[in-house]
Order: sequence, then structure tokens, then C-alpha cells
Amino acid sequence: MRHWFKDQHFRSLLKNSGYLAASRVVAAVCGIATIAMAGRSLGLVMLGTLILITSYAKTAGGLAKFQSWQLIVRYGGHGVAHGNPADFKIATGFALTLDLLSGVIGMIGAALILPFVAAWVGIGPQYLWLAIFYCTLLPTNAAATPNGVLRVLDRFDLISWAMTATPISRAILVAVAFALDAPFHVFVILWYVSDLGGDLFMWFLAWRELKRRDYHRGIRPVLKPTQLPDAWRFAIHVNLTSSADTVMGPLSRLVVGGLLGPAGAALFRIASILSDAAAKPADLLARAFYPEIVRMDIASKKPWKLMFRGTVVASGVALLAIVLLLLGGEPLMITLFGKEFAGAYPPLVVLMIVPFLSIFSFPLAPMLYAHGRSAGPLHAKLFGGALFFTAVAPLSWAFGVMGAAAAFVVGQLGNVLVLLVLLLREYRRLRRSRAGTPAET
Repeated sequence: MRHWFKDQHFRSLLKNSGYLAASRVVAAVCGIATIAMAGRSLGLVMLGTLILITSYAKTAGGLAKFQSWQLIVRYGGHGVAHGNPADFKIATGFALTLDLLSGVIGMIGAALILPFVAAWVGIGPQYLWLAIFYCTLLPTNAAATPNGVLRVLDRFDLISWAMTATPISRAILVAVAFALDAPFHVFVILWYVSDLGGDLFMWFLAWRELKRRDYHRGIRPVLKPTQLPDAWRFAIHVNLTSSADTVMGPLSRLVVGGLLGPAGAALFRIASILSDAAAKPADLLARAFYPEIVRMDIASKKPWKLMFRGTVVASGVALLAIVLLLLGGEPLMITLFGKEFAGAYPPLVVLMIVPFLSIFSFPLAPMLYAHGRSAGPLHAKLFGGALFFTAVAPLSWAFGVMGAAAAFVVGQLGNVLVLLVLLLREYRRLRRSRAGTPAET
């Protein structure tokens, strides 16, 4: 393995994922502490209501936003790396326009629809005004442009700083509310303020970096980026895929809340928080992996080698996290949240299958995007989502929160299998193409 570190791209992957890992550790610790304090202050049912309110806004944001950072990486990454930022500026202007439009439309749509669906997802009528208020976050929360700018400019250190702003500020504010025994609506407002502050901080860092490099000149809102081939097609595919991906977590909590009530949503959320912690190594490598392979010759063997090496690194860290959580998850839950939340451990055991899948699946979607197969991840997400929604109601009614966790695992497994099949097909196509090249020349 020593020779792996001679590969510049592998070193860059580890460095950038290391920046993200540092922020994720801080965010995870602050997030768990925040939920623990809120749970002890509010109790199981009211914590579940808070989770359902925030999950509704995240679902609406996930459906609305375009994951425009991928546009900036795809169309601007190569040019910036080779000293030609023209396409980067056009892609940034296009992404900015999509972010602003989708955020405002998403906010209005979410606020108008909520009164008709609140009862279905477990949000009581007395909390409707708080949920509508929370939806006003969408114009900034749905913005991925600053994230894409910082990725292309290789400022993962700044992204890591920005990613800690919300969890740290939220933990501090919630600690004060916990000490003062604040009412429920104060906790919702504190969640809102910390989310808004983190979003604005990311925008500030991206703008400052653009100005520092003198790239801010020439970035203008645009809806017809004719210089970027298939930009709208790529944006739509990525939007649909990311919507299916982003809303899966919060939407699953809303569905569980509608089927099992706020208490069930709270138990499911706590189990998923700890499960997500074990999946973080793969998630962090995935975030750093895509910008890295865009800079490479995608037709060569180098991206495949990087994919293999990244998988090896992710597997070692993630498997250790999985074992630790399986052995110590129940006492950890009781210590942090109280005995009332001990029921989250059985669904956690089921959900630990998800980080195991993430170890081997994190590079699949980025590889398909890099090869121009942007529809593939969308088909995989739709298939996985269909499996989840088909299974969640009967399994939840039969087995409670454990059944909901099992349905989530089934959906994730379906998604991974489709991605694997599609990437294997692409790999064989490339092998045939390379094998045929000598004969044709």
C-alpha cells in the first residue's frame, strides 16, 4: 500500500476527506449532544414533533434544490485546474440562478401545502405556524452554489469550517435553553437561527474566496448556459437524483411519524443519527472523490484505481465504527438520552446494515456522473425509493420502528444494486473500447 501515497490524486483525496472528517467529528459530537439535551428537556413526544417540523423543511428543500454544486464541479473543475475559469464562472452563475429560483419556489410551495398534509405526517395543528415559519429557511438552505465554488477551488478546509458553524452554534444555544428549561417553541427558533447562520457563513466564505482570486468578476445569473453542453439535462438528472437522495432521510422520518406517531419518529431519528455516524467515512470520501476524478482522464484506469483505494480506506474506518456502535450503542443511548429512548437500540442494529453498504457504494454514483451517465443514479434512487415506500407501511405496522428501519435498509440495498449493475456495464464498455483501439489504428 505504500506506493499508493505516491499518487497525487490519492493524497489529495485523503487530505480533502480529512478536512471534512475533522468537521464531521465536531458536527457529530455537537449533534448528539444537542439531541440529547433537547430530548431530556422536551421528552420523547415533543422531541419527535421537533424532528418532524425540521424534517418537513428538509424534505421540501431536498425536493426543490438542484444540488447545483455538481454543475460547478462538472463544468468548472477542469477549467480552473488548467487556468481557464471561463466555464467555471458561467456554471457558477447558472447554479446561483437555479438555487435562488428553486429556493423561493420551494419555500412558497412548502408553506402552501403544509396545512393539507400536516396531520398525515404527525405535526399537530397547534404547531402548524412553527412549521410554516421554519420553511422560510429554504432560499438559503437550498443553496449549494457556495459549496460547489469551494470544492472547485480546492478549499475543503473552508467547507469543513462552514460545516461546523451550525452544529456548534446550535449546541451552545440549546445548552442555554436546556439550562433555562425553555418551552418547545424556543427550541424550534434556536434550530432555525443556527441553520440560517451556518448557511450565511458558507455563502460568505465562498464569496470571499472568489474575490480573493478575482473570479467574482463576470459571474452573472443565467438560465441559458449555451456554452455548457447538456447543462440543463445534467442539472435535471442531478436534481431528481439528489432530491430522491436528500429527501430519503427526512421523508422517511415523516412517513414513520405518520405511521407510528412523533414518539416513533424520535426513536427512528436517534437510531439513524448513530447509524449515520458509522457511514461518515464513506460519505466524506464520496464528497472528496467526485471533484478529484473530474480532474483526471476519465477514460484511463486511474479513476478505477482511486475508487478501489478509497474503498479500502473507508472499509477499515467504517467497520471499526460499526463494531463499536453495535457493542456500545444501547448503554450510549441510555446515558445520553435517558431510559425513555432505549427503544432506539433494536432499530439501530437493523440500520447498521446501511453504513456497511455505504463502504462499497460511495464511489458508484460519482463514477457514473464522471462518465456522463447522469441518469443512472436517478434510476437507482427511484428504484430504492419505490422499494422503501412499498415496504414501510406493512413492516411498520407489523414490527414498529424496527420494521421502518428494515424498510429503509431494503430501499438502500436496492439503490446500491442498481448502481453496481450500471457501473459494471460502463466498466465493460470501456474495456471493450480500449481493447478495440489498437485494432482500429
